[in-house]
Amino acid sequence: MPKDQCDCGLVRRATSAKVDSCYKILPLGIQRFQSLLLGAGAEMPTSETQSVATTLPARYYTDPDLFRDEVERFYCQTWICAGRANQVPTPGDYFLREVAGESLIITRDQGGSLKSFFNVCRHRGTRICARAEGHFPGRIQCGYHGWTYGLDGSLLGAPHVHEGFCRENYPLNRVHADVWDGHIFIHLGSEPAPLASQLEDLPQKFSHWQMAELRTYRRIEYEVKANWKLIMLNYNECLHCPILHPALSAISDYLSGENDQPRRGYIGGSMEFQGGAKTMSKNGKLLRDYLPGLTADERNKVYYYAVFPNLLLSLHPDYMMTHTLWPRAVDRTDVICEWHFHAAEMVKPNFEADDAVEFWDMTNREDWAISELSQAGIKSRAYKPGPYSRCESLPHAFDQMVLDRERQGLKKQLR
Repeated sequence: MPKDQCDCGLVRRATSAKVDSCYKILPLGIQRFQSLLLGAGAEMPTSETQSVATTLPARYYTDPDLFRDEVERFYCQTWICAGRANQVPTPGDYFLREVAGESLIITRDQGGSLKSFFNVCRHRGTRICARAEGHFPGRIQCGYHGWTYGLDGSLLGAPHVHEGFCRENYPLNRVHADVWDGHIFIHLGSEPAPLASQLEDLPQKFSHWQMAELRTYRRIEYEVKANWKLIMLNYNECLHCPILHPALSAISDYLSGENDQPRRGYIGGSMEFQGGAKTMSKNGKLLRDYLPGLTADERNKVYYYAVFPNLLLSLHPDYMMTHTLWPRAVDRTDVICEWHFHAAEMVKPNFEADDAVEFWDMTNREDWAISELSQAGIKSRAYKPGPYSRCESLPHAFDQMVLDRERQGLKKQLR
């Protein structure tokens, strides 16, 4: 939840008497923003509001058809973060992910290469795996008629098939998979652009954290009764922190730090500690060594980045926290939160990490509760888009990205 910059990209709006306040110019241009909203049925802004960034109309959080379009656009046509490479450390280990109603298998083949497949047998379409995670004993077998596949997805055996049957024509349906510094990404498209093009400069930006060397200590799964975008918006501002998060505000200054210029693939920034705190935990005390490779400046900040569409990456001086967002309905999102620590730290006899887990579990639940109240309020007939403050540029940048992707999708449909 990075603080939002109040001193860049601003223009002063003059009245007849004086310059009375600062408002952020829309990154894509006022006329372009208006045309996007008007094309979707929004009212024409007045002279008093035309230069003020506003929240999105209610349908972006309540319309089931728009939700289905968004899931297809963001979760089926881009790279999404599925988990961590240490979840499948050896050949045959696997876990499942559900994306847009599709069940996907993520595993490693005999050579240790990461593989992902649709969880669908090529015989009669039966779902192969029912358990959320486990281990394949060197092969993947459907429990219906015994069709058997290698860990690379190739069909090895198909009982009682007709003469001349060609096994090579019936491998498991592949899902593209790649890894960035320990984070597994998957893509449901047929010919996606490389993951590196979507990540842009993130691999260089966060190389000092050596994220591939971190191991998962704890995982908590939450069901949040809110649209996935509301959770994203909440993460990308901390103006609510003094009211909603007293424990967090005691150890971190909500107006501190800096934000990066929003990019196509991500938004985010940093926050600084206060009150003598050294990390984000129940008491702010550092119970673990700093992550190796960090500079002195990096040890004094927390970095909060939203990697579109579903990874919330929180980099601390001594650990990493990740959230992945999994939309289930227009008003329901599953969130998987994990805490990751350096492998060398975790083997120490005095290793302790519950201080960080308990702190963020409490903060998470505070965020989920307010997100659910936001969802409930936006459903009201009384809701109208409200003005963003001059310190909410990251949420507005996210909205602009959503609208821009929608516009691009509509253009493709018209071709």
